[in-house]
Amino acid sequence: MAVSVDLSKALDKAFEDKSLKEILDASPAALAGVTDATAEKLQEALGIKTIRELGSNKFFAVAGVLVALEGKTD
Repeated sequence: MAVSVDLSKALDKAFEDKSLKEILDASPAALAGVTDATAEKLQEALGIKTIRELGSNKFFAVAGVLVALEGKTD
């Protein structure tokens, strides 16, 4: 099944027409609003060099789950 997603607002212009693999292998600076300086800090502090690593980082994953659970617990 083919899936189409518009990521134009989520990515820097240079990455809008790239494949998913190219985007995941790119620096977090390829995300709209993430600067090269911020990407460098992610690498220095957490060893995150790619969008794939950012998305699969255990700290960010736990934070995402906690936000998703907000308001859904007793």
